[in-house]
Amino acid sequence: MRYDDFRRSDDVEDRRDDSSGGMGGGGGFGLPMGGGGLGIGTIIVLGLVGYAFGIDPRILIGGAEILTGGNSQAPTYQTDRRSSPAKTGAPTDEMGNMIAGILGEIDDRWSEIFQASGQTYVGPKIVLFRNATNGGSCGQAQAAMGPFYCPPEKRIFLDTGFFRQVETRFHGCSGNACKFTAAYIIAHEAGHHVQNLLGILPRVTRLQQQSGSKAESNALQVKIELQADCLSGVWVNREEKKRPGFLEAGDIDAALTTASAIGDDTLQRQATGRVVPDSFTHGSAAQRKQWFMTGYQQGTVQACNTFGAGAL
Repeated sequence: MRYDDFRRSDDVEDRRDDSSGGMGGGGGFGLPMGGGGLGIGTIIVLGLVGYAFGIDPRILIGGAEILTGGNSQAPTYQTDRRSSPAKTGAPTDEMGNMIAGILGEIDDRWSEIFQASGQTYVGPKIVLFRNATNGGSCGQAQAAMGPFYCPPEKRIFLDTGFFRQVETRFHGCSGNACKFTAAYIIAHEAGHHVQNLLGILPRVTRLQQQSGSKAESNALQVKIELQADCLSGVWVNREEKKRPGFLEAGDIDAALTTASAIGDDTLQRQATGRVVPDSFTHGSAAQRKQWFMTGYQQGTVQACNTFGAGAL
C-alpha cells in the first residue's frame, strides 16, 4: 500500500507513552456487544480471544458483563496524575504516521459519500495505546481484546501491537502487505462509526436487548460485523478511484487472508478443534471474505445490506 500522499488526520490521541493503563471492562475486535447478560456463546468466544492472546479469559468475561448489562457494576474512573498527557495530532513515528494517513483518507472518502446523499460526516477519533488504557464509556481498552469502536465515545481504540499479532500469531499477512491489512482493520472499525452515524448500531442494540436468546443476539452481531467488513471494502473501492495505484500487488489478497484468519470458525477450530456457529459474533472466514469483496467490488453502501432477507 502506498500512503505517502495520504492526508494525515489530526484526530489521533496518542497514549502509547502512558503506561498507567486504565480500569474497567473492555470490548473486542469490532465493537462492544449489545444485549443483556452473558450466554455460553459469548463466554466461548471470549475464551477463544483469551486463548489467542494469552490472557486470562476471566478478565475479558468480567469486562463484557459490564458492557452487556450483567451483574457487575461499572467502575468509577480516577485520573492518574502521574501519567503523561496524551499527545494529539498526527504522530511522527512511522506507524503513527501511517495510521493518521489511513484515518485521514477514510474520513475524506466517507465525507464524499455522505455529502452525495445530503448528509454530513464527522469522522471518529482514534486512540493509540499500549497494553491498556481508559476507554471511557466502554470501560478498559486492553491490547488482548484487539481494536474496537466505542459508540458513545465515537472513538476507535487501538493497541498498535495488534498488527504484529495479526502477522505473527494469526498469520493474517506478511511483509509489506501488512500495511494494507492495517488499513483494512482500521476501515472496519470506521465502518462501525458509519453504522453509528446512520443509526444502525442503536437499532441493533435494541433488538439484541429484546432478543429471546443469546444465539439470536449473536446472529445480529454477526450481521453488524459483516456489514463493517463490507463498508471497509467500500472505502477501498473509493480510495482506489481517488488515488489509482495506492494498492500494490498482494494487498487485496492480504486483506482476504486476514479476514479468513480472524473468522469465528477459524479461531474456534484452532482453539478447541470444533466449531459452534451459534456462538459466532463476527462471521465465518468465508463470510468475512465475501462481504469485504462485495463492498470492494460494488463500492456502495447499499450493497452492504447484511440485514436483508437471505443476505447470509
